[in-house]
Order: sequence, then C-alpha cells, then structure tokens
Amino acid sequence: MQDAFGRTISYLRLSVTDRCDFRCWYCLPRSHRDFAKQRDWLQADEIERLVTIFAQLGVRHVRLTGGEPLTRRDIVDISGRVRRVPGIDELSLSSNASQLARLAAPLAASGVSRLNISLDTLNPQRFFELTGGELAPVLAGIEAARDAGFSLIKINMVMLRDVNDDELVPMVEYCRERGLALRFIETMPIGSGGIEANQHYISLKVIEERLHHHYRLQPAAIRGSGPARYLQVEDSDLVVGFITPQSQHFCDKCNRIRLSAIGALHLCLNSENPLSLRDMVRGGADDLAIKAAILKSMAFKPERHTFDQPETHTIRPMSALGG
Repeated sequence: MQDAFGRTISYLRLSVTDRCDFRCWYCLPRSHRDFAKQRDWLQADEIERLVTIFAQLGVRHVRLTGGEPLTRRDIVDISGRVRRVPGIDELSLSSNASQLARLAAPLAASGVSRLNISLDTLNPQRFFELTGGELAPVLAGIEAARDAGFSLIKINMVMLRDVNDDELVPMVEYCRERGLALRFIETMPIGSGGIEANQHYISLKVIEERLHHHYRLQPAAIRGSGPARYLQVEDSDLVVGFITPQSQHFCDKCNRIRLSAIGALHLCLNSENPLSLRDMVRGGADDLAIKAAILKSMAFKPERHTFDQPETHTIRPMSALGG
C-alpha cells in the first residue's frame, strides 16, 4: 500500500477511545465535552475485521492508542484479537500508565510487546497541574510494566518551555536507572489545547544542546516504526529519542495512517475529510469494497503537514485523532 508520493504505508495507529482519565491541557483541554458516544466506537469484532483488511494491504505494525486505551473495558480482548491477525508482526500500545499496574501483565500476555508511556514531569505538583491526575499510580504502573516483560518501554516527554524543560537531567536519570528508553517530543498545534501549548514551544535542538552539557551522546543503533532520531548516552544502555514535527519535519518518511475510535481513517494528523470505515462496515460493505476505498484514499494523503500555516490548524483535540 503506497501513497501518491511513493511512501509505503505499514503502520496503523488505532484509537479505541477518545476519552481519557487525565486532562493534559496540551492534548485534552478541561473544557472539552464533545466526546463520541460509546455506541459509535468501533466494537471489538469490527476492529478485528478492519485490522485484518489493513494487514492484507501491507500493515505490519499496529499501535493501540486513545484517548487513554486502558479506560476501555475490553482493551485486553481487543489487543489479543489484533495480535492474532495474520500479518501483524508487532503490537504496541500508548498509555498514560495510570491503570497499568493492574493491566500490564494481562496486556503482555495478550501479545502487546512494546509500550509508550506519557510522562512529562517527575514533580507531583507539576504533574497535577499538567494532567489533573496523580503521579503515584503512573509510577506504579511503570514498575508493573517493567515486571511484565515487555520488549521495550519508552517514556514520552512533551517538552514545554518554562514548564518542564528544567527536568531534563532528572528524567534522563530516572530512565537510565530503570532501563527505559526516553523520547523528547515537540508540541504540535492540534486542537485548542495544542495551539495554547504551542506558546510554550521549544525546539529540540535546544534540548539536545543542553543534554550535551551533561552527557556524552553518540548515534544509537535503535530503529523504531516512527520518526524518532535516537542517540545513546555513552557508558550506559540508555537511548534518547527526538521527535521534531515542527523544527525538522519527517513527513517524507511517513509510513503511518490513523483510525479513530469512531472508525474515521485519517491520512495525516493535519488532514481533514477522513474516510468513515465504520459507516462502510455497518452499511454492509464487503471486504473488497473496503479495501478499494482505503486504496483510493491513499491518493489524498498529503505530502506533509501544514502546522506552520495557522489557517490550517486542526481543531479536533489530539485525543480524537489517535495520538
């Protein structure tokens, strides 16, 4: 499956809910109430069918996202169904880890191999100000994930100037002591919260320069399915990744598409007019018709995002797009 620019699409980010038990203000503003009704979410059998179709079209990696995917009661059933689809070589999951203490072991047993965990601060008060939630359950969830035997656990830290950019060294040391990978992420102006957060934008070039003052860094051998560029901290196993959607976009290497919780196929975080696969499924379309619609839609995947053009800012919150 290729788009009009010759990029091979092999990675599906699959949202199972647009709801979350946290309210990180750059992702899901606390004033937001426009959530999808649960009856409109893709059900487990519909997810399994669509993932099977995507696998037949060449998707090899599925990441379960949200909102917060662990708020969905049947998440372990869903993960098991997806992992058993022929052709899916890797199943990963993104989480805020608030409920991971009780779900880490079942998720690992169901076939989830990798975790991405959002953690922007190690300061409990700052964590509450950013998310509206408590830090302690998150840290407990991370420890449970370490015990559950996932092949890789990545900590994602969204960098916000004058908010958490003073925590670089503490976060590096936290991850190094626990065998976790660490990725720094630039803000993206998606939704009203993202546009507000962009006022705290800081280029990861600045972050990398600061890290060089404290650590010796060298290119790392790690390669992921996504856009991160990795460095390794010398004399340790710690790898540090940099995801730079604004300062150095990576659209020419984009290999992903997104399916929202209501079955809307988004070709780019920044694109509008998604294709409703849920409506096709519930309208009785057969697999051949769904495949044809997906392949036809690939012609409309944009060459790159347009975050740098304010008039094209996406209004939907990040939680509604699959992260």
